[in-house]
Amino acid sequence: MGIFRRGPKRDQRDTPRDPEYAFFSVDEGARFRAIVRESFAELGLEVTVFADMVTDDSGRRFGLGNLAALCHNDRRGPRVWPQLAREHIGAVLRTLDGPSPLETMPPEEIRERLYPRLVTPDAVDPDTFRYARIAAPGLLEVLALDLPESVMTLADQALVPLGDTRELRGRALLNLRDLPVERHEVVRHADVRFDVLVGDSFFTAARVLVLDELVERVTGKPLTADGALVAMPFRHQLAFHAIRDSAVIPALNGMAGFAAAGHEDAVGPISPYVYWWRDGVLTQLSRKDGDGLLITVGEEFQDVLERLVPDQAGEER
Repeated sequence: MGIFRRGPKRDQRDTPRDPEYAFFSVDEGARFRAIVRESFAELGLEVTVFADMVTDDSGRRFGLGNLAALCHNDRRGPRVWPQLAREHIGAVLRTLDGPSPLETMPPEEIRERLYPRLVTPDAVDPDTFRYARIAAPGLLEVLALDLPESVMTLADQALVPLGDTRELRGRALLNLRDLPVERHEVVRHADVRFDVLVGDSFFTAARVLVLDELVERVTGKPLTADGALVAMPFRHQLAFHAIRDSAVIPALNGMAGFAAAGHEDAVGPISPYVYWWRDGVLTQLSRKDGDGLLITVGEEFQDVLERLVPDQAGEER
């Protein structure tokens, strides 16, 4: 999985775009949805296909966003879309139709498979995820169970038999720290430099919750009191820049564009913005401004910039 993605043998960008998934052309979108319908039928389920989901006769809804992005980002092109659809839909149906892991799995195994996960507020029901923590502006931290073919996000009721929520979060963070670093890349362009972690794990982006330990593990150097810039465009990617000197300015500009581009057509999108991590607290630094990006800083981050980059602090992008 690369940090930049481009698929071959696809319609040109100037062809009419699919209204729901702009990374598809109109023809590609129609082909994708036909493949989805065929894949469900092969697995014994007739569905009604809508722009962003399908429904079956029992009223169950299956969103298409992740599968659409998965197909779009596969470098092998449309020839593998049927295979991707069959595998993805098969895993979803096996999870839904089989017994709940919460009923069949021993409590200790559940704890061993427990991880924190970052989601947007619209991804969970606030009435059934009351324990969810605010991780950053526009982001929540919830607990999830890592299963062989899927990830189960756990609501309040699912946690009750497992014990105290604070203790469960502590165990989840320990599990997160133990995850291997699957792939580490360094982005260098002119005076821009930042690190990127990429992995198949659904919890790669959530490693921002243990960033201090992670940065030292990856780079061999601990973070300073000034912290780091971070971006979590989608669940399989985490970018960071340890703040040490004037390189923070080009890194901030570079990461802002990187986060926005990576979020746009990703599988499991999380955030298109850059944040300042310091002492475990995330402060948003970039935001959309019309068709562009705007970087805004508060007094505390401004103080850091003025100390590290006295000649450039206060400039606007």
